[in-house]
Amino acid sequence: MMPAPRIHCRTPTGAKPFMLQSFFPRPWTLPVLLLTGLALVACQVPPSTAATRTATPPAQIVYAMYQEPEHLNPLLASQTVASEVGSLVVEGVLGLDPEGQNYPELARVVPSVENGGVSATGLTLDYVLRDDVLWSDGEPLTCDDLLFTYEAATDPDSGAVRRTGWDRIDSVTCMDDFHAVIQFAEFYAPFLGLFHAVLPRHATGAPAEMTQWAYNRLPVGTGPFRLVEWVSGDHILLAANPRYRDYPAHPRVDQVVVRIVPSREVGKALLRSREIHILRDLTEGDTPEFADLDTVQVHGRPSPRTERLLLNLADPAVPATADPLNHPHPLLGDVRVRQALELAIDKQWIVDNLLYGATEVATSEIGLGWAACNIAASTYDPVQAQALLTEAGFIDGDGDGVRECTGCVHAAEGVPLRLKIQTTSGNRLREDTQVLLTEMLAEVGVDLYIENVPSSELFGSWSSGAFRKHGNFDILMYTTTDGIDPHRQMASYFHSASMPTEANGGVGNNYSRWIDPAADAALDLAGSTPDRAVRVDAYQEVCQLVDTELPHIYLYERGDLHGVLASVTGFQVNPWGNETWNAEEWALN
Repeated sequence: MMPAPRIHCRTPTGAKPFMLQSFFPRPWTLPVLLLTGLALVACQVPPSTAATRTATPPAQIVYAMYQEPEHLNPLLASQTVASEVGSLVVEGVLGLDPEGQNYPELARVVPSVENGGVSATGLTLDYVLRDDVLWSDGEPLTCDDLLFTYEAATDPDSGAVRRTGWDRIDSVTCMDDFHAVIQFAEFYAPFLGLFHAVLPRHATGAPAEMTQWAYNRLPVGTGPFRLVEWVSGDHILLAANPRYRDYPAHPRVDQVVVRIVPSREVGKALLRSREIHILRDLTEGDTPEFADLDTVQVHGRPSPRTERLLLNLADPAVPATADPLNHPHPLLGDVRVRQALELAIDKQWIVDNLLYGATEVATSEIGLGWAACNIAASTYDPVQAQALLTEAGFIDGDGDGVRECTGCVHAAEGVPLRLKIQTTSGNRLREDTQVLLTEMLAEVGVDLYIENVPSSELFGSWSSGAFRKHGNFDILMYTTTDGIDPHRQMASYFHSASMPTEANGGVGNNYSRWIDPAADAALDLAGSTPDRAVRVDAYQEVCQLVDTELPHIYLYERGDLHGVLASVTGFQVNPWGNETWNAEEWALN
């Protein structure tokens, strides 16, 4: 066997080099990983020069994912895979690097108070755009495209999935073709996170018709690649954009093929056989399979990703209700039932046996970064779980092992404690976790049954009738990721104003339909002050309220792990952004 390639990692000035033990917070339970020296790399060998590329034949990188995007409009997308593919084509004013630092993308500089780009009050933001950027169809990027993006994000009929932050903007004014002044009506702490993607006015349509744009499946962008072909269920072909501002030096490959595979298991087999170059989203339990392969490297970094159960507190029979307090879920509307579910789950056993002890039990929405919450891990106590269910009026009166409503608060007498759990199909870790959850909850008299769906169905838009958006579910299981500034994530998932309803056009991610005035007040405070200490305390309060009320039950933390052939250079894991964030640097050696 050839020796494993030597990996050299760059770290920011003053930062500690990335080490295996720094990613995995506890010792490995599989000694084989230590013996074989599995390389988990947070950065990559510096890519060769552009001149080297010109001497090589046309190159193609195959990037595999086991979920398919519903569309690629960044204002409509709620799937991670949509962002991954979309960022190959669409750029923002600023980007985020792997250390969580903003860098200029379409802007010339990152605005700050020091350079005059941000007013002392934080209410005025100046973006000076590059004047050498063309859309892939040849039209120039101008300030008017920023104005249009704002119009599309805030139009009440556009279907945009989030308005948090956008609704704080009072005006966007174009001083000239390359100078935008954004005036906020009130301070919004993560203001640099807005305009993370810019849309072209000339190649889209009316904002109120955004869900019907042809652009959604064939976006025109300023990025290093342009979309050439999309064969649903099979692949998305992207070619180097000849109008990219750094062409022909970048991108360094001629094509990226996004291959849609039916499952992570199939993807791993294709990676081992070298039929694909990159497999997105491995789990901690997958890494041992590549420990003895010198052809594959597992790139990994700590990440803010957490796998959770998202509980619907509203009655699924009353679609998209904005009044869950008067229309509670017949079973999950009682906090004692939610508490019992958490007590019945042995999270540490799941971590030790499905993830090889290579991560930790998750405890809150913010597990990493400057605003990380300090919440104690839940205990495993099935005896207390049964006591709570009995207290809530759920008793197994007929001896079939499933409790029924016997004087419970919200359900009719005799209704069994039966709940549906759903996640994305093709994800072995989630499927194995579901099986364990059904067994654990059966021990306390809860009948949990599985009904999984494709990613595009689970994470679909309001206009497509997606059941997550419309509140037609009991329990969902998936991973979400905070940004370096967690406010948009926190406000979107936990503020009462973020419940998707008919009235707001389905905007927001508060799918649990959780309402807590104290949480709303803390979130409002966190988003309206530049004082980080105040913000940290506010997020901590929200995390504690979530831990008490349990609209979400957190299971385990997820590292940012991806399988990459050793022949690929330039791939760099970015826990704060997309893995395609620097795809213009990807190359083959």
